[in-house]
Amino acid sequence: MPFHVVLRCDGRPDLGVGHLIRCLALADELLMRGAGVTLVGDVVGVPWVQEQLVGRGLTPVVPPPGPDGLAALARELGADAAVLDGYHLDPGTGVTLQQAGLTVLAIVDGPFGAAQSADLYLDQNLGASQVSGPAVPRDALHLLGLDHVLFRDQILEHRRFAEVVRADPPRVLALFGGTDATGAAPVVVPLIVETGRPVHVLAVAARPAIAEALAAVATGEQQRIEVLSPTPAIAELAATCDLAVTAAGTSVWELLCLGVPAALVCVTDNQRVGYDAVVGGNVALAVGHLDRLRSDPSARRGAVTALRRALDDPDGGRRRSLHGSRLVDGRGRVRVVDALLQVAARRHSADVVTNEVR
Repeated sequence: MPFHVVLRCDGRPDLGVGHLIRCLALADELLMRGAGVTLVGDVVGVPWVQEQLVGRGLTPVVPPPGPDGLAALARELGADAAVLDGYHLDPGTGVTLQQAGLTVLAIVDGPFGAAQSADLYLDQNLGASQVSGPAVPRDALHLLGLDHVLFRDQILEHRRFAEVVRADPPRVLALFGGTDATGAAPVVVPLIVETGRPVHVLAVAARPAIAEALAAVATGEQQRIEVLSPTPAIAELAATCDLAVTAAGTSVWELLCLGVPAALVCVTDNQRVGYDAVVGGNVALAVGHLDRLRSDPSARRGAVTALRRALDDPDGGRRRSLHGSRLVDGRGRVRVVDALLQVAARRHSADVVTNEVR
C-alpha cells in the first residue's frame, strides 16, 4: 500500500485559502512520489481553488465532527499521516490522531497553531524559532524557516532568474489573498493611486463588491486600474509585474520565489510574525497594518510614501527581490515530505517493536 496522507485544512471566503494553498504544495510533492492524498476540509465559495483541486484529482471530503470523527475517517482510509493546517481546528485533534497511530505534522505561524500535539511542526516564516507550548512534545521535530517554504508546481514553474524589463508605466499587482477576507484591496489600491506616479495597477477582486469598489477609484494622469477576477494563473501574472502590493501571508513566499519585488500589508494578527521578519530583513517594503490604514490618516500618509518609494526606486526593489529569491531555493516541500516520511517510518518501527513485546 502506498503511503497515505490526510490533509486537514479549510478554504472559504471568510477564512481565506492560504492554509489550503500551502497544503496543495505538499499534495503536489506527495502525489509526485506516488503517495495517496485525501483532502478533508470545508472548501466552498472559491471557484479558482476548486479548479486547483480538480486539476490534482482531489475531491474534498466533508470534515467529520470532532477529533474522534477525523481519527475514525483516517483509520477507514488507511492513512499513515495527517497534516493539520488551521488555527480554528479543535486543539485535541493532533493528540487524538497520534493515539490512533498516525504521524502528525502541524503547520504553524509562531504561536498560531501551536496548541496541537504533533510529531513534526512546520513554521516556514523567516527567522522562525522553535515551536513552544504545553501541547508540544519534547521529542517533536521542528522544521523552521525559509528552507521549508511550501511552493506549488505553478510557482516553481514560473520562478524567474533573468531581469525583467521595466514596463512603462510600471505594472503593479495588488493581491490580498485568495479571497481577500479582510477587504484590503479597496483600502490599499487608492493609496497606490495617491502616489501620483504613472502606474498600471492589476487589482485582483475576490468578490463582486470589491470589484465595484475598485472600479469606482478615481485615477490620475497615466494611471490605470485593471480589475481582475481571481485566477489560478496568478504566478504567470505576477511574473510580468514590476511590483506586487500584497498581504503578508502565503503570497509573500511565492513572490520571493518568483523574484517579484513586494510591498507588504499586514492584514491579520497571524501575519505579524512573517511581516516583521520580512520587512526587518530588507526583503520587502512595509506598507503598514490594515487596521491602521483603514482609520489612521498618518498611517495612510506613511503608506503612500512607502509606495511612492517603491515606484521611484525600481533598482532597490530588484535588489530586495534578488536577496529574497536567494533565501528560498524552492525545495522546501521536498525537505518537509522527506522529514514526514522519515518520522513516520521511525514511528512505525517503534509500534512494531512495541507490539512484538506485547
